[in-house]
Amino acid sequence: MKIDVYFYAAARELAGCSSSTFELGSQSLPQEELRGLVSDRYPSLASFLERMRLAVNGDFVDASHTLSDGDRVDVLPPVAGGSPVVICKVSDREILPDEVRKAVEHPGAGGVCIFHGIVRDHADGKQVSRLDYEAHESLAEKEMTRVLGGVIAEHPDVRIAAVHRVGQLGIGDVAVCVAASSAHRDDAFTACRKAIDRIKETVPLWKKEWGPDGQAHWVNLDA
Repeated sequence: MKIDVYFYAAARELAGCSSSTFELGSQSLPQEELRGLVSDRYPSLASFLERMRLAVNGDFVDASHTLSDGDRVDVLPPVAGGSPVVICKVSDREILPDEVRKAVEHPGAGGVCIFHGIVRDHADGKQVSRLDYEAHESLAEKEMTRVLGGVIAEHPDVRIAAVHRVGQLGIGDVAVCVAASSAHRDDAFTACRKAIDRIKETVPLWKKEWGPDGQAHWVNLDA
């Protein structure tokens, strides 16, 4: 099957082209698989793609729509006046902090504050060799969106983005990245701090710590 994908506005600039053709052996393709293929081909677009709508053959479709041979898919960025929560996602892919930072930058931003949560080699006086993160698939992003929306309500001039990684992470990997921009640094600092603190408090994400001896335990869960 062949699917032609067309990019508009910011999607076109991130992809570096106006269209692309995907040729596949199957006779049908779920939307999410196409999004994955587009992300793999155009990494600069990957962090933003989940916020973009897809139109198929000139009509908007829901997420359950399956693509067929010969379909035309239009990738449409959020329209002007969209939410100041520019990225909010849980992903098993490596976090690219520069993409998170660039997402919140704009001409009116005099300050950008970025928090990187890094996997360290110790916790509570014990050595750590790796971390496993798990999330509730349908609730984690919903709760994180609610959290970021609450921060925006308290700091209306802030633009904010957050990505949390799941899966197996090694020492030095970025587990979470939060970026906040504002005209003034105080709001950017405060919003970024509130966002990561509240994400840690309420978003259904769980962390398992592994030691060098192969022993593991879920953090905050007593035996």
